Amino acid sequence: MAEICCEEAKSTPATAVAAAAAVAVAVASSALERRRRRLEMRRFRIATDLDAPAEEDVRAGKRLRLARTASGSCADAVRDCERPALPERLPRYGVSSVRGRRREMEDAVSIRPDFLPGASKHHFFGVFDGHGCSHVSTLCQDRMHEVVADEHNNAGSGEETAWKGVMERSFARLDEQATSWASSRSADEPACRCEQQMPSRCDHVGSTAVVAVVSPTHVVVGNAGDSRAVLSRAGVPVALSVDHKPDRPDELARIEAAGGRVIYWDGPRVLGVLAMSRAIGDGYLKPFVSSEPEVTVTERTDEDECLILASDGLWDVVTNEMACEVVRACFRSNGPPAPASRPDGVAPPAADADAENGSAVVKGMSKADSDKACSDAAVLLAKLALARRSADNVSVVVVDLRRGI
Repeated sequence: MAEICCEEAKSTPATAVAAAAAVAVAVASSALERRRRRLEMRRFRIATDLDAPAEEDVRAGKRLRLARTASGSCADAVRDCERPALPERLPRYGVSSVRGRRREMEDAVSIRPDFLPGASKHHFFGVFDGHGCSHVSTLCQDRMHEVVADEHNNAGSGEETAWKGVMERSFARLDEQATSWASSRSADEPACRCEQQMPSRCDHVGSTAVVAVVSPTHVVVGNAGDSRAVLSRAGVPVALSVDHKPDRPDELARIEAAGGRVIYWDGPRVLGVLAMSRAIGDGYLKPFVSSEPEVTVTERTDEDECLILASDGLWDVVTNEMACEVVRACFRSNGPPAPASRPDGVAPPAADADAENGSAVVKGMSKADSDKACSDAAVLLAKLALARRSADNVSVVVVDLRRGI
């Protein structure tokens, strides 16, 4: 028994070696077989590629696109530089309009780029703060830019003289339309909030209006009411409009000369009712409340930074200096602005823009066309006004006036 065990012990290494050799031969033959098959497949692929060079071109193009995407190399920059430059016709702007603590939203904003036929890069911006109802501010939102463009076409030469007359006639025409609004409506139109009151008080409705026309050389501002336009130039705020308050010395003298009075009832008010001395509409307070705007024509410089248009919901709680500083801080944090241009370099129609906005508060442009720094500044100013307990609707428009960037 012991001999048998010894023989098995002696024969075990030889058997193991033989088995290992057999495995090695099998592995080698398997590797050779796989290599042979790969060579055959490669020869077949080469023959197929010779018959179909177009497929190779497709694969080469695909590999090239993948390489460009993965590497992010200068090939993209070269390709972009070869594209024709698109015209920067759209302004860089941002807008924010919120109801705030009021029950009703009566503010309206209008932004109309290239609104003058035959005159490129003339952009219209308007903020309208309604009171009593929203139909006058909405009327100004829909019609003011059209009336200004029409009056500009009929105006004579001379930048300052022409624009002063254009604004005055435009505001007068809108005032007439606002006064006759109730009588000109069709029976099919839904009743307005002011029409549902008994008796109807459509002539008790009005709106402030601050509008700006920004051209490559000038900023034209027309204002009636207590909305405001402020220009930031070299870090210094420059007021382009002055609020029309009833206790302003010249306004108080005008009201009293017309036979009216300013009564202090929760602040100075015309006949104890209206807290502003100029507005569009308010037929029951005429001639004490005038629609004639004050117009300023300001030449643009390389030091101009931004233009801020806002309703009194902002200016009641935020100073000109603070507003300009907020905008400059947003400009610094966002860096150089992106080109303000659509793919075709043309502004969208007003109807399309309204649909994109999803709101009737802002008309003329979509939010997608706005500049990020300006939008951030407008939103931040609106939030600041609410944080400071503004009790009114808040509407803010910020326009980037920086050059050479």
